[in-house]
Amino acid sequence: MADAELDIRTRGRTAPGRLRALDAYLCRFESALLTRQDDAWARAVFVDVGFGEQPWTTLESAAAFRTLNPELIVVGVELDAERAGAAARTHADARTHFREGGFALPLSPEEPARLVRAMNLLRQGPQERIPEAHRALTRPLLPSGLLVEGSSDTDGAVLVAHLLRRAPDDAAPVRESLLFHTDFSRGFAPLLLRDWLPRDLRRRVRPGEPVHAFFQAWESAWKAARAAGHTAPPEAFAESVLRLATTTPGVATDAWLLTQGCLRWSPPGGIPG
Repeated sequence: MADAELDIRTRGRTAPGRLRALDAYLCRFESALLTRQDDAWARAVFVDVGFGEQPWTTLESAAAFRTLNPELIVVGVELDAERAGAAARTHADARTHFREGGFALPLSPEEPARLVRAMNLLRQGPQERIPEAHRALTRPLLPSGLLVEGSSDTDGAVLVAHLLRRAPDDAAPVRESLLFHTDFSRGFAPLLLRDWLPRDLRRRVRPGEPVHAFFQAWESAWKAARAAGHTAPPEAFAESVLRLATTTPGVATDAWLLTQGCLRWSPPGGIPG
């Protein structure tokens, strides 16, 4: 797939800390993926696609993930050649590389991927090409490797991302989960997160669609939580998730997720496409 066909360009001026909550989630729930060393996994890399004007997200993720895997190779990818070159000159080292490239990831055959992250890249492209982009981004992953694709606001206060798992064969990636996060700096209501859904789901928030039903159920749970006295945003969030889980299959109620402002939804059969 040619990047020119998608007509997607990186525009972002990514702020430091924008994806730290996502890093924390991955360190906690994907530690086995980040640390696996058997066979091809010993040389498997983490790829941060579209790091933007400055490679803050790449460098922060490298530091976070290397607390689990000190030898992890990290590759930052940016479509803009000037940005990629500047990052390489300033920040590259033996375990950290910066390369020009797009969805056809610039990896050698000896560099399989364990984790690919592509945040805030697909917000402007044609919606019908997103499955193709997902396939391209998961192709270098080892089986069971993970693609994280979604959107956040500029400082990471609100974030929603697909968690897509590489299938054993070359089939379309498994649409495993949606991850929602808020740091409560903008208060909390479920509709605040709806506005940051990945692009392929935004038009599906309409009657008759599973994503619409999900948000309706969450909104009802949130209103019930507030009516029961849980009015502070963190308390309203946690209580709404617990209530939502009683009516909506696949809603995780892990205590760490609740305290971190995270909801993970893994419905039976995967996220509807």
